[in-house]
Order: sequence, then structure tokens, then C-alpha cells
Amino acid sequence: MKIETKCLHSGYTPKNGEPCVVPIVQSTTYRYDSCEAVADIFDDPTLGAIYSRFYNPTCDAVEKKIADMEGGAGCMLTSSGQAASLLSILNLCQAGDSFISSTSIYGGTINLFGFTLKKLGIECIWLKADATYEEICAAIKPNTKAVFGETIANPALTVFDFEVWAKAAHDNNIPLIIDNTFATPVLCRPIEWGADIVVHSTTKYMDGHAVQGGGCIVDSGKFDWEKAYKATGKFADMVEPDESYHGLKYVEKYGKLAYILKARCQLMRDFGCYPAAQSAFYLNLGLETLPVRMERVCANGLAVAKYFKQSDKIANVTYPGLDDDPYHALAQKYLPKGCCGVVSISIKGGRAAAMRFMDALKLASDEVHVADIRTCVLHPASATHRQLSDEQLVAAGIDGGMVRFSCGIEHIDDILADVEQALKAI
Repeated sequence: MKIETKCLHSGYTPKNGEPCVVPIVQSTTYRYDSCEAVADIFDDPTLGAIYSRFYNPTCDAVEKKIADMEGGAGCMLTSSGQAASLLSILNLCQAGDSFISSTSIYGGTINLFGFTLKKLGIECIWLKADATYEEICAAIKPNTKAVFGETIANPALTVFDFEVWAKAAHDNNIPLIIDNTFATPVLCRPIEWGADIVVHSTTKYMDGHAVQGGGCIVDSGKFDWEKAYKATGKFADMVEPDESYHGLKYVEKYGKLAYILKARCQLMRDFGCYPAAQSAFYLNLGLETLPVRMERVCANGLAVAKYFKQSDKIANVTYPGLDDDPYHALAQKYLPKGCCGVVSISIKGGRAAAMRFMDALKLASDEVHVADIRTCVLHPASATHRQLSDEQLVAAGIDGGMVRFSCGIEHIDDILADVEQALKAI
């Protein structure tokens, strides 16, 4: 099936007389007829439902849908995008390990990687998004376990060169993790370009309606953990017995699903950041209309970027869909259907002018959100990236005059009219 059809039909197939819409299973527990049956499921959690911290039928249907949309072997929902990014790393790294990340990623993830994980003894090695193959390979240490990047960076809007980073990672026997939040699988499927693991903040375009937070991790099933273990000694916990789960060997038992089932058995068991059935139900509603919404926001984003480009009050417009954008060639290669609805602008006059513009908007909301059906704006230096140093802001492609303009699905004439009147306030 094409992606537009998968968004509607993957993950759940009703049988004769069953509901057409994925039902909400509002239960934390599941009943069994014997102690032996429960024991069997604890031995192999794929045999049935254990507890709501691991599994829910509504969530399971949505997980299967997202895995199919991304072309992956399996998926696990989380309670937020931050939780997805955290678990994607913790499933590979422990104290004393390191991983590499692009500097052009979401500010919250920068804090997570650079501060919180550092406290846990895990080092993040930072590289620019346009690092060369040689630079990436040179940064990899004997204890480096993964490489992380964003398809379309938030809010720098750099486009990740999958093939360069994937080759560097795979030549060194480590997996590539991609945050595909802004692109969604409608615009780009990183697994097709060499990514091994994909994460999302489903709070954004996937949900699209700003009604609930969520995230997910998708396992491509393509990374050869056993080969990497034999070559480097890394990822022993994928191959050797897991003493916290009665000696389970993930690769031996689950093959292509080893990574995602280890994440569920170990990390979801211990952290318990699993979403409620109601949240998964809302997410599924958003997924069903995702292709239609992405087409509209991409069209609106390009139109708004072109409008800003012609204004003498704008110092810079960043949008990969523009012909003169530094990442336009990569966007044409990896994002032929569009570059999402987010446009980053830098207003002449810096922070004060940016705030005057934002306060003058009437249709667009000033809020800590992005990738919604409603147009919204944010001042990254004052909000999502507020904790970053001046050096980190520069590395993330952010200055005081930057405004992140997220186009919704309103009529483009109304969005542009709002922009026009707000620019007059500068």
C-alpha cells in the first residue's frame, strides 16, 4: 500500500462484526486462567499482554501502523518525544559510553544529551550537521555506540545527509538514529536511506491537533547486532543473556526485533513511560489525516517563506524548499514531497523587533508548540533553547532575531494577511 493508504488501514484490521475504528481498550490489566499462562508471557512478552506499562491493544495497533509507515520491523510508543530520544540512547549506552549527535537538533534534546545524560556518565560528541564522512569517522571513539541526527532540524531547518552519516556509522559498526518528527514518514522515510532507528515526537505533525503528548521509537530491524558485537565487542547486552530478564538473549530470541523488544523489556519496564490507550486513540486519528495535512502545510510553508523572502524587514529566511537555501539540494534528494510547514526567519533589529512582530500577530498564536494544524510562532532563544549558551545557540543556528513560524492548514491568504499586518508593527 501507498503511505496515504497505510495511514488509514495499517495496524488494525477489523473482523466480521467488529468496529471499523481502532477501539479504546481502557484497562491496565489482563486476566489469565492460570499462573503458568502468566509465567509464559513473562518469559516471552510477545505471547500476550502483561501490564499497561508494557502493552495495550490500542497502543499496539498504532505501533504496528507507525512501523509500517516508516518501513520498520517494530515500534514502541512512549509518553513523549523526549522519552523516545532518551530510551533510544539508553537502549545502547551505559555509563562510560559515548555517542555522536548533530548540533542542529531540538533544544530540549540538546539539554537531554549534553547535561542529563552527562550526569549518567554518557558522553555526547557534537558535530555539525554538514560534517564530512572523514570528520564523523574521526570523532568515533572505541566506546561510541550510536550516531544521532534530525531529518529536518528544529528550528535550524538543516537537512540531514543520511547517506554520508549512515556510511560513517555502518563502516564503524554502530547504528544511525534519526529524529524524523518534522518530516514524518509522509515526506521522508529515513530507513530507506540507511537509518537503523527512527524516533518521533508524535505530539507534533503525527497528532497534529495539540491534544496530547507522545513519542515513538521505530526499529528498522536491519542493523546486525551480532556482527557488530563480534567485530567490536559492543552491544553485548543485545547478544549476551540479560540477567535482569532471566537470561533472555534478544538477538537469539527475537532476531530483527531485538532492539525494540530490549527497549520494551528493559527500559519500558523500568521507566514506565508508556502512553495511555486514550492518547494512542487520539494519535491514530491524527495519523489517518496526516498525508492530507502535510500536503497543505508544505504548500503554506513554501508560500510563507517566499513572502518573507521579499520583505526588507527580514534579514534571513531559512526554508529548504527555497531554491537558494543551502540545504535545497539535499531537500530535493531526501524530501521531494515537501519540507514541512516550519519556516525560520531572522528579523532585522534582533530580539526586540522579533518580539514586536510576534506580539502583533492575530491569527498566528505565540505558543510553545510547533507542527500544529493552527499557525503558531515561537522565539527559540527565549523559549525552547533558553538554557543554551551563546556558543550553543550559534551552533544550533539560532540568533536573537530568529522566529520559528509554523504554518497551519488555514487558507494561505489569511496567513499572509496576518504576516503583512504584523510586519508593519516592526
